[in-house]
Amino acid sequence: MASSPPKKTLNSQSSSISRPPPAVKFGRRTSSGRSVSLSRDDDMDVPGDSSSQTDYINYTVHMPPTPDNQPAGSSGSTSDPNRSAPRNKMERRLSVMKSNNKSMLLRSQTGDFDHNRWLFESKGKYGIGNAFWSEEDDNYDGGVNMSDFLDKPWKPLTRKVQIPAKVLSPYRLLIVCRLVVLFFFLWWRIANPNEDAMWLWGLSIVCELWFAFSWILDILPKLNPINRATDLAALHDKFEQPSPSNPTGRSDLPGVDVFVSTADPDKEPPLVTANTLLSILAVDYPIEKLSAYISDDGGAILTFEAMAEAVRFAEYWVPFCRKHDIEPRNPDSYFSLKKDPTKNKKKHDFVKDRRWVKREYDEFKVRINGLPDQIKKRAEQFNMREELKERRIAKEKNGGVLPPDGVEVVKATWMADGTHWPGTWFEPKPDHSKGDHAGILQIMSKVPELEPVMGGPNEGALDFTGIDIRVPMFAYVSREKRPGFDHNKKAGAMNGMVRASAILSNGAFILNLDCDHYIYNSKAIKEGMCFMMDRGGDRICYIQFPQRFEGIDPSDRYANHNTVFFDGNMRALDGLQGPVYVGTGCMFRRYALYGFNPPRANEYSGVFGQDKAPAMYGRTQSGASQNSQASDIESDTQPLTDDPDLGLPKKFGNSTVFTDTIPVAEYQGRPLADHMSVKNGRPPGALLLPRPPLDAPTVAEAIAVISCWYEDNTEWGDRIGWIYGSVTEDVVTGYRMHNRGWRSVYCITKRDAFRGTAPINLTDRLHQVLRWATGSVEIFFSKNNAIFATRRLKFLQRVAYLNVGIYPFTSIFLVVYCFLPALCLFSGKFIVQSLDIHFLSYLLCITITLTLISLLEVKWSGIGLEEWWRNEQFWLIGGTSAHLAAVVQGFLKVIAGIEISFTLTSKSAGEDEDDVFADLYIVKWTGLFIMPLTIIVVNLVAIVIGASRTIYSVIPQWNKLLGGTFFSMWVLTHMYPFAKGLMGRRGKVPTIVYVWSGLVSITVSLLWITISPPDDVTGGGGISV
Repeated sequence: MASSPPKKTLNSQSSSISRPPPAVKFGRRTSSGRSVSLSRDDDMDVPGDSSSQTDYINYTVHMPPTPDNQPAGSSGSTSDPNRSAPRNKMERRLSVMKSNNKSMLLRSQTGDFDHNRWLFESKGKYGIGNAFWSEEDDNYDGGVNMSDFLDKPWKPLTRKVQIPAKVLSPYRLLIVCRLVVLFFFLWWRIANPNEDAMWLWGLSIVCELWFAFSWILDILPKLNPINRATDLAALHDKFEQPSPSNPTGRSDLPGVDVFVSTADPDKEPPLVTANTLLSILAVDYPIEKLSAYISDDGGAILTFEAMAEAVRFAEYWVPFCRKHDIEPRNPDSYFSLKKDPTKNKKKHDFVKDRRWVKREYDEFKVRINGLPDQIKKRAEQFNMREELKERRIAKEKNGGVLPPDGVEVVKATWMADGTHWPGTWFEPKPDHSKGDHAGILQIMSKVPELEPVMGGPNEGALDFTGIDIRVPMFAYVSREKRPGFDHNKKAGAMNGMVRASAILSNGAFILNLDCDHYIYNSKAIKEGMCFMMDRGGDRICYIQFPQRFEGIDPSDRYANHNTVFFDGNMRALDGLQGPVYVGTGCMFRRYALYGFNPPRANEYSGVFGQDKAPAMYGRTQSGASQNSQASDIESDTQPLTDDPDLGLPKKFGNSTVFTDTIPVAEYQGRPLADHMSVKNGRPPGALLLPRPPLDAPTVAEAIAVISCWYEDNTEWGDRIGWIYGSVTEDVVTGYRMHNRGWRSVYCITKRDAFRGTAPINLTDRLHQVLRWATGSVEIFFSKNNAIFATRRLKFLQRVAYLNVGIYPFTSIFLVVYCFLPALCLFSGKFIVQSLDIHFLSYLLCITITLTLISLLEVKWSGIGLEEWWRNEQFWLIGGTSAHLAAVVQGFLKVIAGIEISFTLTSKSAGEDEDDVFADLYIVKWTGLFIMPLTIIVVNLVAIVIGASRTIYSVIPQWNKLLGGTFFSMWVLTHMYPFAKGLMGRRGKVPTIVYVWSGLVSITVSLLWITISPPDDVTGGGGISV
């Protein structure tokens, strides 16, 4: 056996020390991707706008391999002819495997060489004490060259950010502890009845059992909250940079259609809707890939002409936003900012441009606010002209004399071009009323050119040189309405826009916004696109963004921000199968809205859904077939189960033009197949072709699909699109998608994605909660109840949806429990025999664990303690008013068939312009006030009666008074915002509140005296007859 060559140690390398070391090389990568070599003496500072705080990322320093920075045997690819094949153990350990794909060894985030991974794969080691390398490694090349460092690795577009274990682990442990304490407490309560007041004990036990069950439904889905982060730079590199498949660097992102819905210009002012539209048109997304649609379900000419004015103003506003990087891009919000507008603005003409645009916007607002009077005056003029014309004709037919019965002229509403408005008239007539008018579709902004259109130095007194002045396509849509048809409210309007947009633009994704929710972050669509275009994004049905609100009073009296739900519950659901759909601020995959099933769907079986398996055709198929399907998990299309909810949609309507767009939308919505791990992807550069221009037949087809008869004998509203049959169509629509196996994602951006308005008036707020709760009751009594969900819905996701349908019923037990302290004070009894150590200990443990759980929930969700407390207060206020009314309405619908109607929430502000929170103090009496007011009055009267009885009794029972008073004060503390809302501004309480309070007080007092008259006491002062 040939002997191995001698090994050299660091101590024996005196001969090699004198060898001059290779020079250190500097290289810089330019913005175009070209590598530039720099010497040590070259100036590496980059002047102007091209430098930034992260410019150091573009530099690469190439160090020569030395014993200190290279493992032994780094050039193991060279062979020695004198060396025999066998080696001893040390040589085999120090040998190096040459990697064929060094780009896979680069760090995924920074692009640097991953030396640790290279050591692992090559099994190379640094020497201990001394460094070893072989004879042939003197060149220290190692096979690493410049191209290996410049080759960018595949980057994910999103990543999960786990909640710290130091917060999440105690949180889960406390939940388990509280479950155990609750079990023993309820066991003790049942085993120790109060013999003196069994009715009080029974009522309290039933309520406490329900509260425990309700708390479990609420807390279990919160066991796995997560955060997510996006990488917009990686999205830009993948889809908007030059590449072999995209030489021009044109955007390869899919199309997005933005839907805005409105119904009544009186409650949803056109100026608010116009500002929302302007924020959409100015969003930071490829212009040729973006389309905007507004659905005017009222068919109002006021909304139509306001949108036309908005499009004209957008010709200046949109380029201005692009030129100066304006945020937010809602002009009303931008010009209302209190901060310095010149901060971080580099262009020298910014102040001049801003002043000019501000003046134009003020004129724009004047025109919008003057539209109602302008339209009415125009209608009067045209109607007068028509009347004169009819009179002249009548005179000519009647020999120059007017007929005795006069001339009757229809009072029409006219457009600016002198034609009748096809929608709703100011004076409703047949074919021109809110429920009876023709379908309207108007392309107000045409499809933009594929190539950028640069502005010039004189674009309406503004210099837009080098700025793309194109505006995205915008269409006004008002679906046809006729008597005798069920138009299904907002859900029907959204489905009409889905069909019309499919024919006009067919964006692979749909962003749904309310008319008062504008885009606050111009990059919000790109943030959502990171999830859709990432690996596994083809299984995501929608991206839900949190709702953020403006115009809320500083104290948030009625918990309008709802941060506990949006930052707590929704973030927790993101760790399961995804958040629920909440009606606005949601980006849908169009293909998922069509009722199709996701690729690579899974089913969950077992008591707690712990067994996961790929979805199969049927559950009775043979074992061989099951094995065949199990081996095909990674296929692009998965077989369906035999559940009727999972059947393929078949009845889309009779429009072949529409059905032809379905496979196109599915293909365009696929992620980029730029990595071997991406399944169901599309090749790069597949979406670079321009959209065809719109022609008359295409627009005519779009009008046909929004007709009122189009959905007859189809599956629209049942399996396709927004689901009908509930006032909360949003929750049902999201549930159907999750039930088919789709996932959803919660996207919380650093800068709020969208902002809107919320009702700060108590009456409006309660009516809003009433609508939500009524929809939940409808869900509970329908086939959309999570009890009947398929196996594709995860166990904890099923629990969350079950809680959505059950939570309003808690109001029944909550109302009873709010009266229990008063009943205890009236009767002199308590829910337990006595306040012994067992009851107080259990109560203390339950309170402490609940407090700690709440504190940790505040910690991982990022909400404030005051926000949490406001949410607790309004939970009691809403639970005793709106939720109770929703349960009653739900039972009436199920038992008597009485349909549920709701009032559209007003988006207009208070009339007092000097006080932005004037609406907060307006008291509008409603029947929802009766129960909370009764609870307040009864508890106050009970405290007085209980204190009087205890003070004047022979043997005062202070412990029972203390227990009853404590719980009564707990109720009154939660009711404080409600009581404050009834007081109005500066204590101006409406007369009806005094009247109702007096009636309740007198009624309760007389009723209690009748039921429990005072005992006859014969004493020294008594007189016997």
